Amino acid sequence: MINYHPDPHLLSLHAKGELPLSMSMAISAHAEFCQHCQQQLDQMTITLSDQQFNTTAAPQSVDSPDNNQLDALLSQFLNSTLDTLEAAQPNTDKSIEDNSVSIKGHHYPLPRVFRKKINASWQGIGKVSRLRLDTGEPQARASLLHIAANGEIPEHTHKGAELTLLLAGEFSDCYNTYKPGDFMLLDKEHQHSPKTLEGCLCYTIVDAPLYFTKGISKLLNPIGDLLY
Repeated sequence: MINYHPDPHLLSLHAKGELPLSMSMAISAHAEFCQHCQQQLDQMTITLSDQQFNTTAAPQSVDSPDNNQLDALLSQFLNSTLDTLEAAQPNTDKSIEDNSVSIKGHHYPLPRVFRKKINASWQGIGKVSRLRLDTGEPQARASLLHIAANGEIPEHTHKGAELTLLLAGEFSDCYNTYKPGDFMLLDKEHQHSPKTLEGCLCYTIVDAPLYFTKGISKLLNPIGDLLY
């Protein structure tokens, strides 16, 4: 059962096409897990379509700055207007063709929105691995994050914002235990240490380095800008 969802405002911005690509991918992927949110998006799309085609106002130029304006809630993820994104180059690797990834002996199917966005290799240390996704954004970093069984990310807070969408497996922290489809948005007010017993795969977006708060992991903070 999915317990954490995007708020209605985020869903509305997604339906209007006003989200940066990284966040739009998160909403689309969540909707593949969550019939309730998909129904809301479908209804929002119908309403927007009716408003667009029934309006008597003069049409707005497609070059209007308003079309690229991002809501203040998303300013953490993007510091400039969206640039035109080039289509991703096709990848002939079979794991990409069938829209899945493999890591450390595990094979994970992915939501359709990730098709053709995976053109890098896994990197990591110990039980934590990351595969960067190129969304063309100057500030936000979008990745697939894999934590192997009995792994954890050391306790940390956030210099900016962190979005996590659980795609497979489970993990828990001081707030709750999460299941596939859960959509969590955290900021500098949150401090946690995600742990997993069976292993998990997540889609994550961060717009600033994590700040580790305990133990030897604090040694990584001076080079945080290189890691995030």
